[in-house]
Amino acid sequence: MNIALWLRRMAQVRGAAPALFHGYDMIEDYAGFDRRAGQIASWLRQTGVLRGDRVALYMKNHPDYLILLYGIWYAGAVAVPINAKLHPREAAWITDNAGAVLTFISSGMVDELAQVGATGRIVSHLDDALATAYRLDPVCDPAECASADLAWLFYTSGTTGRPKGVMITHQMLSVMAQSYLADVDAVTPEHCAIYAAPISHGAGLYVVQHVLMGARHVVPASGGFDGVEILDLAAHFGQAHLFAAPTMVKRLTAQARAMGSVGTGLRSVVYAGGPMYLADIIEAVETFGPIFLQVYGQGECPMSITALSRADVADRSHPRWRERLGSVGRAQSVCEVRIGGPDGSALAPGEVGEIMVRGPNVMPGYWQNDNATTKTIRDGWLMTGDVGYLDSDGYVTLQDRSKDVIISGGSNIYPREVEEVLLLHPEVSEVSVVGRPEPEWGEDVVAFVVASVGCAPDEQALSAHCLEHIARFKRPKAYFMLNELPKNNYGKVLKTELRARLAQDGG
Repeated sequence: MNIALWLRRMAQVRGAAPALFHGYDMIEDYAGFDRRAGQIASWLRQTGVLRGDRVALYMKNHPDYLILLYGIWYAGAVAVPINAKLHPREAAWITDNAGAVLTFISSGMVDELAQVGATGRIVSHLDDALATAYRLDPVCDPAECASADLAWLFYTSGTTGRPKGVMITHQMLSVMAQSYLADVDAVTPEHCAIYAAPISHGAGLYVVQHVLMGARHVVPASGGFDGVEILDLAAHFGQAHLFAAPTMVKRLTAQARAMGSVGTGLRSVVYAGGPMYLADIIEAVETFGPIFLQVYGQGECPMSITALSRADVADRSHPRWRERLGSVGRAQSVCEVRIGGPDGSALAPGEVGEIMVRGPNVMPGYWQNDNATTKTIRDGWLMTGDVGYLDSDGYVTLQDRSKDVIISGGSNIYPREVEEVLLLHPEVSEVSVVGRPEPEWGEDVVAFVVASVGCAPDEQALSAHCLEHIARFKRPKAYFMLNELPKNNYGKVLKTELRARLAQDGG
């Protein structure tokens, strides 16, 4: 089934319902959203785009993005969303690897793709292209697609090398959306989704269930994340949903506290995409109340491995509430989750191993990369590369990526545990812990610290603080103060850069 059918059906049932907003201004109702997508499909077909062709979106957030995304699906083509913050050379590599026949670029963005060797047609004058498309008759119906056909070619963030193209099918999007409604949160036509995170990533995946249920779609006029703007939009529209990376939650909390706001109009904030530290989510709940939910997923299994409910996030009465709050929740209904040993066999509750996932939400493989697919999919199980454990109640706790585990003197040290402790110190705003080669012990622990505003943490005080909370062998042996941590365009800390800095400076 073509996922665009859900837009067509909503247009038939609730065509006059508001659909797309740019800031406070309505751009299209559902009938208009559907018609525009059909016109884009007509234009794509006129330009020679065939069913199964890849069409890239190297664009900033805008309501046009959603129209183009559904227009691509209407035509039976495959969307290749690319983060607008990527360097043109990075974007060009993705379009070339995907074999994109056409790339849409936001109006106003500097068109450098051609100069850096991008292949395929580049549509840089987007306004002109849309004006031409909107004079065409829309296609009658979305192209016929099998459930196993590609819908979205999602390129991983590439923190350890070239990104890989994750093949996301129409079935995977359907399963993800239905699992969200069953396991994460309700969506109704009265709700609105605010797209402050890149639509090329998790926020864009969540378009699907909000279209299915006929909700409103609000793209901030800024095109990105601004705490004041988000709080104002939520208060204006009400019943607002926000997908946010943990860093965004932290920034929104700080902004709300500075304004004396309690987040009026914010109904739900789903956080994902990186570690949410206990101190940050506790403060967020204290500020906004029980509006937070957590989702754990990967591009290879989009947004649908586990979920931590708003009740679990807000609970302070359960004897193990801190442990549960530090988890990523329980398996979503569409998949199996296992903690595997070195040979992939299931481990008992409490034992630490690699998180494995099996189900219809798991990718068929990486685009034109059989070697990586074979390493990642074993006997139908997705090997996530994340290390964690299951408790007896089914809650999954992530400890770290397997490549980030520090082995010192034969003992495993999980950086996140050390980071959680350091973030309890009032003078620490952000921290990232990595391993440093050490001749006798193999590795030792070092911490890169961003100080709270107006503070200058003392190394001895930080060490004493760690010794109050964790074993001596886990405490950092050195601290490096930074103005900011290096992050990729999705807000994930680049530990590879921190390790490279250590190697360059001789440790």
